[in-house]
Amino acid sequence: MSLPAFSTQSELFSTAGLSGSLFAATDRYRLFGQQVYPALARIGAPLEACYCADNGRIALEPVLLLGVSRLQYLEGVPDRQAVDLLHYHAGWNFALNRQVGEELFHPTTRVNFRQRLLDHDRSTIGFETVLAALVEAGLVARQSRQRLDSTQMLGQISRMSRLDGVRETLRLALQELEAATKPQERPVFWAGLWERYVESQVDYRANVETLGRKLGAAGAEVWQLLEWLGSPEHSELAAGPQAQLLARVFGEQFEVLSGKPSLLAKEKEAVIVNGASAAAEPPETVAEPAVPESNPTPSEELALRVNAAPTASEAPEMVAEPAAPESHPPPSEEVAARDPVVPASPPTSGATVAASAMQVQPKGKGQLSSDRVQNPHDPDATYAVKGQGEKKKEHVGYKVQVAESVSEAILAPGEPTGNFITGIVTHPAYQSDEAGAVQMEREQARMGLEKPPVLYVDGACVSAQQLAQAQAEGREIIGPAQPSPGKEGRFTVEDFQIHVEERQAICPAGKASTQCSRLEEASSGKVSYRFEFSTQCHDCPLRAQCLGQNQPHRTVVVGEHHTVLQARRKEQQTDAFQQRMKHRNAIEGTQSELVRGHGLRRARYRGLGKVKLQNYFIGAACNVKRWMRRQAWKLQPAASAIRTPAAAVN
Repeated sequence: MSLPAFSTQSELFSTAGLSGSLFAATDRYRLFGQQVYPALARIGAPLEACYCADNGRIALEPVLLLGVSRLQYLEGVPDRQAVDLLHYHAGWNFALNRQVGEELFHPTTRVNFRQRLLDHDRSTIGFETVLAALVEAGLVARQSRQRLDSTQMLGQISRMSRLDGVRETLRLALQELEAATKPQERPVFWAGLWERYVESQVDYRANVETLGRKLGAAGAEVWQLLEWLGSPEHSELAAGPQAQLLARVFGEQFEVLSGKPSLLAKEKEAVIVNGASAAAEPPETVAEPAVPESNPTPSEELALRVNAAPTASEAPEMVAEPAAPESHPPPSEEVAARDPVVPASPPTSGATVAASAMQVQPKGKGQLSSDRVQNPHDPDATYAVKGQGEKKKEHVGYKVQVAESVSEAILAPGEPTGNFITGIVTHPAYQSDEAGAVQMEREQARMGLEKPPVLYVDGACVSAQQLAQAQAEGREIIGPAQPSPGKEGRFTVEDFQIHVEERQAICPAGKASTQCSRLEEASSGKVSYRFEFSTQCHDCPLRAQCLGQNQPHRTVVVGEHHTVLQARRKEQQTDAFQQRMKHRNAIEGTQSELVRGHGLRRARYRGLGKVKLQNYFIGAACNVKRWMRRQAWKLQPAASAIRTPAAAVN
């Protein structure tokens, strides 16, 4: 066995010269160069729009950088190693139409390239390009059966208690202000804040009462700094990202019991997250600090500090981990009985009544919103919990919805899957799967895909409204409906025969309802119906199985689409439905492939925008891998026929 002959020395290091012998017809790098890279080359114009044509130094070819991103996530390597592979790996160079030894770029160029995609709203361009190529190749239809499921994604941050989160946010804000102000421009209380929150740390061995006092004191001093930033001459400082984040964290964690708002009034209108307004989904209403009726003197400002220690019964809760969504905290938060009112210290001589009456209180567990900041280094990462008891899973990060095409064709032995990822949506962890499914529908419509005629989901995405909407559109949502709530030993809503259209309900005893009322929520427009049985329950023999001890008669409240929901509850008990649900099971394997093979479980970056970009890269890499495997499988018989004579000669 010998190397092929080369006519010149340059051909010895040329990937083109080795293409015939080194990269077989089924080699993944050859298939990447033949199938994927031409598709990427066609989007050069949209990528060039991310660069300035007449200013700055000459930019690198964006198609090359996007191709490196594809290979990077296929191989699961970081930026620096990706550049190294581009330096000496013949397969990478052959796949990207390069020659080994060509000029390279610094690994930080990859960081700048990703930021350009974010700045110009091109996060989905790589995923869309691969998906469009799959549609063109006939492997994905624009309207096809799909399955949908979600998985959790851990943020690139550590877990923080409430106290640590407030202190760290204040530290970052102080460092931002320190770089933007001169020493003579800073407030008189600056030195104390800098010493306590920048140069010092909390003793983790302190007891709950001590940590509680520190949380209250931190809240009062944050209020003091925000009041200073609220003056007109400090408007530019208050607009800084860390100052805005500090105002948001204060509103989420504390409430002021007296006075009127100043700087925080702006935060009620629009919470600034990564420089964008999130007014469409505002956090819980913020109780905000007071503005003294007269401008206090420096000594009066110092009097606003919190020095008084609460009693043991007044010790506030200290959270070892963030609270659960919908105001249900994890058990580790249930440390103290209640949150105290943290009063300001007695005013010094000449202090105003307004200043001395200022009271800051940490919010209770039930007041904490689900979208609050868990770690100031990534405000977009939120807390979520799934399951109960031993199956309970908690995390701080994001939630990822993955949609996959469903082919009912039976695969031959050894045939790779013909299903591909048709959508991947990243959203805050506290949002429900149903909200994620709505975002997936919008994302696919933007990419030119039509609504799937059949969508296989789990119970989290099945609701009466979704079933009714799909039925009206001629589509199907295949998934189990959640059972109606009820107490053990008593009849549930499912035991009643309810006919919403006829405004009538029949109880398990066979008695008809005496009254039906239509209810409509003014805020959401949600319609429901209340059925009452009144006199029918007085002498009913099944009263003990239906009513509570002090309940006079039975009342049943259902939604306007209850008929569709009840039909699904009956249908899901049949064998035919169980057989159809088997098509959903494969999405669990896809989730495992994305997590184990492409790193979907952990975020590489911080911020929702960057994590979305990462997941689009992951989805595209998974599709490319499946595409190349399927192409290689199709070429195997021909490749085997070519190799067999050569093997016989040897």
